[in-house]
Amino acid sequence: MGWVRRLILLALLLATAFGIAWLLPRLPEAWNPFVPIDLAGPTGPFTRHKLRGLAGNPAACFAALDAAGVNATPLPDGSAGPDCPLTDTLRLPGAFDPARPLLTCPMAAAWTVYERQVLEPAAQAHFGTGIARVRHLGTLACRDVRGGTRRSQHATANAIDLAALRLDDGRDISVLRDWGRDAPSGAFLRDARDGACRIFAAVLGPERDAAHANHFHLDLGRWTTCQ
Repeated sequence: MGWVRRLILLALLLATAFGIAWLLPRLPEAWNPFVPIDLAGPTGPFTRHKLRGLAGNPAACFAALDAAGVNATPLPDGSAGPDCPLTDTLRLPGAFDPARPLLTCPMAAAWTVYERQVLEPAAQAHFGTGIARVRHLGTLACRDVRGGTRRSQHATANAIDLAALRLDDGRDISVLRDWGRDAPSGAFLRDARDGACRIFAAVLGPERDAAHANHFHLDLGRWTTCQ
């Protein structure tokens, strides 16, 4: 009866393969793991996987930024210090303070998705206006994780610390002041944190510890967490 079991298994495998082949072309692009990421399109269950896949593929990464209308020029590879290589980096244009943060290309791609698919829609939903400026606490620091022995994602410019945002109407939203408030600003920051967890690998905020009381740490490293 062994041949019967093998025949049944083969039939199941063939049915699965044909089912996948039939289904994939009919999926929305954001839900198809084999379609290259569209930074201007909606997010899906494979968004983080596709963004991580841009690491080591600078041609695809810069092409994705260009297709999304982001004018980014590759910088020469270099180093920020011992064990802090800078590879496939760029200066991200946009309304940042400080201006033109240094980021890896995949991290810049992730920020582009985050800004368009999370921050802007959340600002419109809670305040009826857009975002004029983003204040961050830095992207590059050649150091270990605080209190640890492994290198931080900041050591290779693969992270950004988001501290505050200024809306088009002049209002300021601050992680330090507004996180946890029973107000539109608090609800906006909650949506901003939760939305980041669908895009970035690690998202650390005030619920993590006191060191993150004034910002959201966002990175695209190997470890996945949402706090």
